[in-house]
Amino acid sequence: MIDTRYCVTFARYNRWQNKQLETLLGALDSKELTRDRKAFFGSILGTLNHLCWGDKLWMSRFDGGEKPDYDAKEGLTKFRTLAAWSAERFRLDGRISLWAEHLHNVDLAGDLTWFSGLTGKENTQPMAVVVPHFFNHQTHHRGQVHAMLTATGSEAPVTDLFLMPEDF
Repeated sequence: MIDTRYCVTFARYNRWQNKQLETLLGALDSKELTRDRKAFFGSILGTLNHLCWGDKLWMSRFDGGEKPDYDAKEGLTKFRTLAAWSAERFRLDGRISLWAEHLHNVDLAGDLTWFSGLTGKENTQPMAVVVPHFFNHQTHHRGQVHAMLTATGSEAPVTDLFLMPEDF
């Protein structure tokens, strides 16, 4: 179902989307970024913070590296400014890209087993399910940010995959 090219493509897409958001969000003041917009994670920055937490958690499962040292609720306010979020996002996007670029198709075969704080139990799922979930989760929440950004009257990023520049 998936292969290494899929992972590299979506790691690039993730980096491109986050870079566009960083640029567009830079035009908003902190009040706009943190305003409660009644979204699932409250604000634009709260939603972006959730993505950092989720990406770090999933990457720890995939690459065995560092996981968040804070819980999901604390994660909503972990990065209190756009600059702090941007720095963390840069690190995470690099980590995701390195992981994807060093994958072999055999790494995507079989199952992943992890303990989930959400379900309170050990879970086992095929890599062919959890890796697309990881990338889909990013796209889903960036879509929420896209809607909130549009609601501010701001320009929103281009999200069409086929329009991704070659240099991302």
